[in-house]
Amino acid sequence: MSSFVLGFQEMEKTELLIVGGKGLNLGKLSKIQGLQVPEGFCVTTAGYQKAIEQNETFQALLNQLIQLKVEDRDQIGEISRKIRQLLIEVEIPSDVVKAVAYYLSQFGEEHAYAVRSSATAEDLPHASFAGQHDTYLNIIGKDAILQHISKCWASLFTDRAVIYRNQNGFDHRKVSLSVIVQRMVFPQASGTLFTADPITSNRKLLSIDASFGLGEALVSGLVSADCYKVREEEIVDKRIAAKKLAIYGRKEGGTETKQINLDQQKTQTLTDKQILQLARIGRQIEAYFGCPQDIEWCLVDDTFYMVQSRPITTLFPIPEVSDQENHVYVSVGHQQMMTDPIKPLGLSFFLLTTPAPMRKAGGRLFVDVTNQLASPLSRNNLLNAMGQHDPLMKDALMNTLKRGDFIKSLPNDNKAPSPTRGNIDMLAQIENNPSIVTDLINRSQTSIEELKHNIQTKSGIDLFNFILEDIQELKKILFDPQSSAVFMAAINASTWINEKMNEWLGEKNAADALSQSVPNNITSEMGLALLDVADMIRPYPEVMDYLQHVKDDIFLEELVKFDGGQEAIDAFYAFLNKYGMRCAGEIDITKTRWSEKPITLVPMILGNIKNFEPNASNRKFEQGRQKALKKEQELLDRLKQLPDGEQKAKEAKRMIDLIRNFIGYREYPKYGMINRYFIYKQALLKEAEQLVKAGVIQEKEDIYYLTFEELAEAVRTKKSDYQIINKRKEDYKLYEKLTPPRVITSDGEIMTGKYKRENLPAEAIVGLPVSSGVIEGRARVILNMGEADLEDGDILVTTFTDPSWTPLFVSIKGLVTEVGGLMTHGAVVAREYGLPAVVGVENATKLIKEGQRIRVHGTEGFIEIL
Repeated sequence: MSSFVLGFQEMEKTELLIVGGKGLNLGKLSKIQGLQVPEGFCVTTAGYQKAIEQNETFQALLNQLIQLKVEDRDQIGEISRKIRQLLIEVEIPSDVVKAVAYYLSQFGEEHAYAVRSSATAEDLPHASFAGQHDTYLNIIGKDAILQHISKCWASLFTDRAVIYRNQNGFDHRKVSLSVIVQRMVFPQASGTLFTADPITSNRKLLSIDASFGLGEALVSGLVSADCYKVREEEIVDKRIAAKKLAIYGRKEGGTETKQINLDQQKTQTLTDKQILQLARIGRQIEAYFGCPQDIEWCLVDDTFYMVQSRPITTLFPIPEVSDQENHVYVSVGHQQMMTDPIKPLGLSFFLLTTPAPMRKAGGRLFVDVTNQLASPLSRNNLLNAMGQHDPLMKDALMNTLKRGDFIKSLPNDNKAPSPTRGNIDMLAQIENNPSIVTDLINRSQTSIEELKHNIQTKSGIDLFNFILEDIQELKKILFDPQSSAVFMAAINASTWINEKMNEWLGEKNAADALSQSVPNNITSEMGLALLDVADMIRPYPEVMDYLQHVKDDIFLEELVKFDGGQEAIDAFYAFLNKYGMRCAGEIDITKTRWSEKPITLVPMILGNIKNFEPNASNRKFEQGRQKALKKEQELLDRLKQLPDGEQKAKEAKRMIDLIRNFIGYREYPKYGMINRYFIYKQALLKEAEQLVKAGVIQEKEDIYYLTFEELAEAVRTKKSDYQIINKRKEDYKLYEKLTPPRVITSDGEIMTGKYKRENLPAEAIVGLPVSSGVIEGRARVILNMGEADLEDGDILVTTFTDPSWTPLFVSIKGLVTEVGGLMTHGAVVAREYGLPAVVGVENATKLIKEGQRIRVHGTEGFIEIL
């Protein structure tokens, strides 16, 4: 056994860094009892390292490559080509040649072999690198094998592999390559086996692709394959493809593509018995590796050989649960307008705040709605709420119910109290009085001021007990029945207006216009307040010029030097005192707030100076108010013309007043919660400073990767487990790459929904209409608020908007988001600003390209690309 070559059986304790992802998995596969794996060996990364270590030209080219960015494609191509040429010609070290010759003599040098690359950054949980490096089949003789080992080394620097590493943040110097040399088998059939369905992610549904000949035809996309689905020892679906071509090994080496006989083209590649046998082998391999696998197999004379197994990296994790029952989960992120992963400390604060039965998965939260779906009464409440909120979620839940086998319905429970019953009773008696809102706001503000004052004296374990107590106060405010009744009254009034005005006057979404410029909307006021900050800075050219070039957050201290600097500082701090606790993704307490990084606001302020005249905030608010009043008058006048018109107008007037008085408050409870979160966070960061001083953690932000309970324990014991912190940092990077589903089951199956719409233009991109009007403009596809350089008349296209995006709403003419519903923040503020908006548009940021002219139909709920 040499350090340069290892047989599959010898890879007992081998590290990934010696044999790469493929090699490591093959070593493990060949240890599974009763499994057939063609024998072979691995030229370790030590062989590759020895070949290049003394080569100065190689090191110089590598240094040039490291300097390049993803955009420098031409230069990447040129340098990569030189490196490949050099590696193909490099002398293979004599120790490697000797070791290869020894293993070939053991397995038989006259046999044909497959020579395959296995990179150290390959088949990893968070980056598969599938298809980035080369494989050569049916190679015969020692010299040919050595030559193809060099070719595999060279494939570490194909353009696609280099660019993939750049995009995924891998250092070219740290990636190495080992080469697998494995006895060829010459199969009648081959293919892939996924132990979880790659389309729906269902872990109980196993998916097999099969075609004649070698698997390369399948991988390279040359042929269509049969597809079989197996659930619990039963074939539940079969699609037989027309297989016109197959790749076979040639006697003298290499491969050839052959036509398949006509009578064979439509036959099933595997028999039913073989399909079930292969499925059992798949489940055995999955159990051994402990996670769903993507497996490559070959069939030779009725024996299955396994030639590769790797984890399936694209599956969304299943929410953790303790029983074996069926469960259905809905995404919290889609309801909270924040589908990014949340760090552990953020998750635990949200879990401490919510009464709902929540589960974690992939760094996100999901609500278990199984019991609600099982009971006929609460099911209707849930589906109605989801329909208001996100029709795609509602439709996905309907599809889950239609299956009939997943959720067992409870007996009809008309006697069961409805969770919203209390609200409905309150609606009947809530007084149409604006001072109710003022009182609720004052109560919340007083409570926050008390918290700010009291928390200053707390530290150590006392602080944690104090925060837990205060969270009870937060919950009392958040779930105060009067508070819920206020915005529910406005939401129900909006629904009533929309239904009745459509029925009586044929007018769609009338409530949208009536919701413009309402009082007490803390979120839309924030957008207008940032226009006022721009007004304060506008008279001072030196300050404006300075702000164009600032790079870091100490810019506020520097402003004093300039004429108007103090005025600018005062304006900034006045804004931050009221809104500085906000930021993108604000439900995660660990996200950086505007007060912590005020530079985030600078591009928006400069945009406001560029796009608006002075005093724009008052003008904008007043224009919206006048439009709403005009709409109200017009509707009431038209209603009075109808039979029983006076009565209809009177009812409508009551509902309009409810909307105008109460809908603005919809945004307030979350503002109060985020306020409190920031106060907790500042206190915890002081504790983190003490932990850094005591050497318990390395940097303050490490506390974000501990739960609330673990952090309290670290403060109490002055100890922390760095393995846990580092593992969670790695997990978080992996979670960032995942797209959370709206609805997922305990089988891991992602349930999807569709919009049910007729009569739309052929190319229309469909979503949910949430704010009326039709607008044309330039699409600005913006994924990060800090990169928004908007001009007047642009239409914002993004994944989701939470309240922190509101300052951008003053500059745009329309809004399109991938996530959202009728009552989510973006929709409420869009209506109030009078912006046509369509939300819940799946893949909007991919379907609509930056700079395209688009037309947004906010009344009908679709987008056209012009």
